Amino acid sequence: MSKRDNLPKTARMGTQNRDWWPNQLDLDILRQHDTKSNPQKDINYRELVKTLDLEAVKSDLRKVMRESQDWWPADYGHYGPLFIRMTWHAAGTYRIMDGRGGGGTGAQRFAPLNSWPDNANLDKARRLLWPIKQKYGNKLSWADLLILAGNVAIEDMGGPTHGVALGREDIWHPEKDIYWGAEKEWLGDKRYGETRQDLENPLAAVQMGLIYVNPEGPGGNPDPALSAQDVRETFGRMGMTDEETFALIAGGHTFGKGHGNAPPDAVGPDPESAPLENQGLGWISSHGSGKGVDTITSGIEGPWTTNPIKWDMSYLHLLFNYEWELTKSPAGAWIWQPVDIDEKHMAPEVDGSGKKVTLMMTTGDMALKVDPIYREIGERFMKNPEEFAEAFARAWFKLLHRDMGPKSNYVAGDYKDAEYIWQDPIPEGRQLSDEEVSKIKELVSNSGLTPQEMIETAWASAVTFRGSDKRGGANGARIRLAPQKDWPVNKPEQLAKVLDVYTKIAEETNSSIADVIVIGGAAGIEKLSGISVEVTTGRGDATQEQTDVDSFAYLELRADGFRNYCEKEFAVTPEEIMLDKAQLLGLTPPEMTVLVGGLRAMHISATGEGIWSEEARLDNSWFKTLLDMSVEWEKTGYNSYVAKDRKTGEVVRTGTRVDLVFGANSELRALAEFYAQEDNNERFVSDFIAAWNKVMNADRFDLL
Repeated sequence: MSKRDNLPKTARMGTQNRDWWPNQLDLDILRQHDTKSNPQKDINYRELVKTLDLEAVKSDLRKVMRESQDWWPADYGHYGPLFIRMTWHAAGTYRIMDGRGGGGTGAQRFAPLNSWPDNANLDKARRLLWPIKQKYGNKLSWADLLILAGNVAIEDMGGPTHGVALGREDIWHPEKDIYWGAEKEWLGDKRYGETRQDLENPLAAVQMGLIYVNPEGPGGNPDPALSAQDVRETFGRMGMTDEETFALIAGGHTFGKGHGNAPPDAVGPDPESAPLENQGLGWISSHGSGKGVDTITSGIEGPWTTNPIKWDMSYLHLLFNYEWELTKSPAGAWIWQPVDIDEKHMAPEVDGSGKKVTLMMTTGDMALKVDPIYREIGERFMKNPEEFAEAFARAWFKLLHRDMGPKSNYVAGDYKDAEYIWQDPIPEGRQLSDEEVSKIKELVSNSGLTPQEMIETAWASAVTFRGSDKRGGANGARIRLAPQKDWPVNKPEQLAKVLDVYTKIAEETNSSIADVIVIGGAAGIEKLSGISVEVTTGRGDATQEQTDVDSFAYLELRADGFRNYCEKEFAVTPEEIMLDKAQLLGLTPPEMTVLVGGLRAMHISATGEGIWSEEARLDNSWFKTLLDMSVEWEKTGYNSYVAKDRKTGEVVRTGTRVDLVFGANSELRALAEFYAQEDNNERFVSDFIAAWNKVMNADRFDLL
């Protein structure tokens, strides 16, 4: 072995730009998941999955779950609990703050998720599924399979579900846009302010490498009351109510067991750190056989219920009817065991030996008994088994599908024919003819509204879209409903005036307000460019009753670089917030660039800064002014700058960080220079309109 083989991988790669300039704006998140890394780029998965024989897949899954393999024997002879945990942990990374995470992309196959401590030994579950993935090939994505497996497992063990929707497309490398925390070590928890409720946004999990909460208690402190606070805060950030949270935990812990039958130092490295000969498998244990009764995963040891592979009410009855005492597992983790347990309530050993073992609860489980709100829910469920089963089925379906967006994204599956408010339902719209669109443009143009009011309203309606969980956007016209109509970034007084005009036009033309808003934006651009802007119609108008006000509140833009709006000073810069929004909108670096330059040229700026022309017009003049060397810029505040004439010292214009970054960042400057060329004005205008329509149609999944 040469000395070079012993060098860290980063040393072999050489020093990277990121090492020299760690604070430089990194545009890579706008370039991820492009066709160059996708071997399926020519495959239409949404069409292929419609041809999948779902019942055959489910039959094969049920067969796999009951066939133990020597290399990784199933607990109790059934892989169901392992698959449930895999599915839960694939979907459970979703967070409502930015809509990122979740099981919609099959990301659990890649770092860091495949090597998180909380995902220990789930590599075995995915490897067990490979023969099924290999058999059904392109008709069944890994993303769909990872979700489907856990649902079939629940059904096979007698549990209630609302089925599964399919249509999730795989990614082919790690997601670079998701911030999982700043900690440099696994299970670090440097993500809090002064209280446990002051968790850093947009995070939801309490520690680096966990899906939800620490099962031993906050920071390993086995205090059920404090754990209840973590459970409520974290599950709330996953978009779950108290009842949904209780149902998920109680229902999920009806199955399976924890694994911690030996000291944790007996476990080998995670998959990403493991040697080549492990072939992608990690956490190889040196304790005993390393499998079955000798498995080490979380460090928690023991089953929750008497029959861990059957749906029943035993979790609730055992939790509430026994007293529990604090002890430690063989791995040294805090667990709770029942006092004076009746032998009939003990569980069988996982290896089928006939040995009986005592049950356990985690501190997180005990939180459900100690917290008065959770306890009331649990006592009600105990008296009403059917209500508990339905609550679990609904909450489980929500967990698995939150990041799929509206029901229109469900391509295939065996899901229940039901509608849930968290799916953001929208009534079907009506396609308008070219003549009708022209008529609406004429009415809007003659309404007395300014082009800026038309453009700002359309942008404000569409820019809420999040590609992460496919929420928001112009479809539904929720900008006229609470909470969006009152957001400061949307200029509520101006918005009310515009919507009053649009509502009358929609009534007069028998069209949706959502379509009128988008058509109005196009009309405004046409006024300032002299170029026709194509519009796609067919949007519907959602009602207030179809809108979850609390969850939509998380879509509020407290900074929008495209409109030069910044509510206050944040921990990250305004340009970083803009980059994050651009990624959620699915924009490329050139698209982000032309949108900012075009909006400024048309005098769209919440503060008036960044407007550098007397006449509003869609052209490349903003980039020309930005690159003008007759001035030098001077910082005057957190997000404010002035440009002074180099000869006279006179202040000739003002700008923000978002404005100036297009001249300061080398990649963005290269784009600004391209669009500022004399021969690229027409190219700029056409690229702007294309990017504008991309944003307006971002939530039109029916157009895919």
